[in-house]
Amino acid sequence: MIFKIPNILTIGRLILVPFLVFAFFLPGSLGNWLSFSIFVIASFTDFLDGFFARLLKQQSKLGELLDPIADKIIVVTALVLLVSSKQIEGQEVIAAIIIVSREILVSGLREYLAKFRLKMPVSNMAKIKTFFQMFAISVLLTGSSGDKLLFNYGSEIGIALLWFSAFLTLITGYSYIKKGINHAID
Repeated sequence: MIFKIPNILTIGRLILVPFLVFAFFLPGSLGNWLSFSIFVIASFTDFLDGFFARLLKQQSKLGELLDPIADKIIVVTALVLLVSSKQIEGQEVIAAIIIVSREILVSGLREYLAKFRLKMPVSNMAKIKTFFQMFAISVLLTGSSGDKLLFNYGSEIGIALLWFSAFLTLITGYSYIKKGINHAID
């Protein structure tokens, strides 16, 4: 089952993480566009692995385990890189913290509920949140090169999208917490 297309895509996303880190620290436009490209490819494999798993009926326990882990690792890595480089700074860091906190919280809830053989399926709102989150991070990864391409507003667009995805993160996080708390009380 490990060598099925969805699992290969998910494992590939994990393998891209060190390449993203390396590319991010390359100087100038090369580093900006290479880290952007790697992140976009990783983000697209997130869509593709689920698509192929359903299309080819290749859902697996391994994919179920690794897919959310791969998503969280690539997103958290990118956010840490962006904060460390001050592409995200000041009050904007709050949006990044909201996103990272929700990822940790939802992972913990899923692990807790798994003890009871309960699943927390991904909601449509969470999928929309993921899209905006990936889009915001992609724009921010372009750095000063993206600013030039977007009429010197690339960073502002990326930060606005980051705040929007943080807002969606709060909404979806609340929904997951509510489900988890309701189960814990029952």
